[in-house]
Amino acid sequence: MNTIRFLDLRKQYESIKADIDAAIAQTLESCNFIGGPAVLKFEKEFATFQHASHCIGVGNGTDAIEIALGALELEPDAEVIVPANSFIASSEAVRTAGLNVIFCAIDPATGLLDLTDARAKITTKTKVILPVHLYGQSCDMDSIMTLAQEFGLMVVEDCAQAHGAEWRGRRVGTFGICGTFSFYPGKNLGAYGDGGAVVTNDDALAHRIRMIANHGRTEKYNHEFEGRNSRLDALQAAILSAKLKYLESWTNRRAEIAEVYRRELSGIADLTLPVINLGARHVFHLFVVRTSRRDELQSHLKQAGIETGIHYPIALTRLKAYKVTNQTTASDDLNEQIISLPIGEHLSDSEVSRITHEVKCFFGT
Repeated sequence: MNTIRFLDLRKQYESIKADIDAAIAQTLESCNFIGGPAVLKFEKEFATFQHASHCIGVGNGTDAIEIALGALELEPDAEVIVPANSFIASSEAVRTAGLNVIFCAIDPATGLLDLTDARAKITTKTKVILPVHLYGQSCDMDSIMTLAQEFGLMVVEDCAQAHGAEWRGRRVGTFGICGTFSFYPGKNLGAYGDGGAVVTNDDALAHRIRMIANHGRTEKYNHEFEGRNSRLDALQAAILSAKLKYLESWTNRRAEIAEVYRRELSGIADLTLPVINLGARHVFHLFVVRTSRRDELQSHLKQAGIETGIHYPIALTRLKAYKVTNQTTASDDLNEQIISLPIGEHLSDSEVSRITHEVKCFFGT
């Protein structure tokens, strides 16, 4: 019995091998490895895809957040509100940017930022809300922007898992002052190494972000301030351009699989399916379900040759890196119950059927 992979990058590569190989070969032939036509091409294409005026390629998704926050030129004691259910990059970048992270609760139904708790955490030092479009689903950006405007806050969107996701027909990453993206290989749009980007409609902010990421300069040796070295390299940009034209079809396939899961697994006791917000275009970077028997289910699926994941087993507030003991920001039950089923264009219809069959068998339905 063949193993059903949680993520199969080899299968994806083989399906578009000619495009990828040509993109790499062209870059090698040009010998433009830092900057150059391939990077400019991808930045233009991704800005168009995101319906944004600017895209600035950077070294990775964590850098994207940190550089974006740095470009806002906030006071050192400024506070940034971050949901407690995310990968550490969301909060880590706040700290490495020299700012204070304030964790807020998440909605247990979606895992997304809880607006009521976010409002309660706002102080005179709060300057930024950093919503995370987790698992590929947009936060309620209308409500977040209303809250931000009420208190005079800026919004930086963490879109690392949400390439192409939308809120009421508008791409995520374009509501706030900027949006940050990761092109880690496992993302819906992934490179063959690290990579990231910031998108924005603010001309001045785009200019400063680009300078920060390139040693504080816009031209060689003319450094206006000390920046850093965080650039999307040309090989990764070429690979991303080759993949970008397939992203919509891959996203549609993810939605098809998610619909099968939702149809076939609905009504099972002790299995909670993802809640999709009305108005959100969910791109299903992950399909996360909940059960009190998570570890048993994962073991059963592993024995059946089906790989799964857990995103994320520990709330950020419970990590040793933070040791936040006086904040109740995420349900321990949520972190102990979540399990991610395989999803992606690499799955065949028969494999999806096999997954739903094994989940049903486990629950005796």
